[in-house]
Amino acid sequence: MGIEKTNQYVSVAVGAIVVYDGKILLVKRNKAPHKDFWAIPGGSVKLGESLQEAAEREIREETGLTIKGKKPVYTFDLIERDEKGAVRFHYVIVDLSADYVSGKLHPADDARDARWFSSEELSGIYLTESTRQLLFQIGFLA
Repeated sequence: MGIEKTNQYVSVAVGAIVVYDGKILLVKRNKAPHKDFWAIPGGSVKLGESLQEAAEREIREETGLTIKGKKPVYTFDLIERDEKGAVRFHYVIVDLSADYVSGKLHPADDARDARWFSSEELSGIYLTESTRQLLFQIGFLA
């Protein structure tokens, strides 16, 4: 079975969990799903890319930073439905740990903004629920 004749398919996406100097890298999303929420940066995996390669490319495109993708640490489904219950988006997202390598932070591509946040600075911002859960799981939020 699949999704009924909507030409939509499940997409695989990656995120990169980059902690540098005690702060975590987040982007403010500029598109649905979760437009205007802060989240782990990332995006779709292209055919033939490894998860690490996709994370490195997506972070470079969204933030201008060079990172080194490492191992997967968090995986989840993101399914968004419209008011009639039809599926609008279905992503399987694999978040990888990653190391900051170089670059000057500047938002681009799908990111409206990009910043480094300490755990204390996260209390007043709109995080996606999956980002909040991830930050608790990795011990960045208590």
